Amino acid sequence: MRRPPLLRNALTVIGLIVLACFVLAALLAPTLSPHDPLATALAENLRPPSAGHPLGTDQLGRDLLSRILHGARLSLTVGLVVVSLAGVAGIVTGLAAGFWGGLLDDVLMRLTDVFLAFPSLILAMAIAAALGPSLFNVMVAIAAVTWPIYARLTRGQVLALRERPFIEAARAIGVPNSRLLGRHLLPNVISPLLVQASFDLGSAILAAAGLSFIGFGAQPPTPEWGVMISEGRNYIATQWWLSTFPALAILLVVTGFNLLGDGLRDLLDPRTRRGWE
Repeated sequence: MRRPPLLRNALTVIGLIVLACFVLAALLAPTLSPHDPLATALAENLRPPSAGHPLGTDQLGRDLLSRILHGARLSLTVGLVVVSLAGVAGIVTGLAAGFWGGLLDDVLMRLTDVFLAFPSLILAMAIAAALGPSLFNVMVAIAAVTWPIYARLTRGQVLALRERPFIEAARAIGVPNSRLLGRHLLPNVISPLLVQASFDLGSAILAAAGLSFIGFGAQPPTPEWGVMISEGRNYIATQWWLSTFPALAILLVVTGFNLLGDGLRDLLDPRTRRGWE
């Protein structure tokens, strides 16, 4: 029995396994957590990894493993929400600009140029600071600097497709624009968008952790990975586990999404698809 094409690449399989582990950890966090992630126990603060606390405890005696497991829920949610918001906004903008063109195209593309003119992290910091420190505001800020990528990518695909014979034939028989966009154009531009989304899932998690680290995102005592690294930075020379294990979680999940993105790109690109067959 032949394996599905996506499972024929060893690195992609590794990425899927890593992501599957984090998804299961997020779903089963209440069951897998040996302790309450918010419960403090000052008598057991700054304990190194042990049988009772496999990843050690933090400065308030909270179990690090439990906090990392619950942090997986927050981080994966951040990635999904950011990519969903940015994807919907960017795809709608790109479809409209590429399909109708003219003045609408000029206005929408100049708007995307404004967002692309600023360094994305700096702009996200400015938006998050203006909205106020919270995890939701960080998701909005990251989505606000990510959607132009989807808009540009969608527009380019639509421009390449809108003059193709099958689109001209559909127009000739009177197919309405809404059907042209939803049934003929969108399915044909979705492949590169899926690849972009798989990379952006990891990037969004990393950006959210970075903004939380500097105080713009989730706030203590929320068990968010960026917050945990920030809380442990003052103890890094002696209690290394406080920042190391949350950072390792970020590294693994971002690597998993990048490996998945590489696999999807190679699978969906006709120039490299032959190597998967």
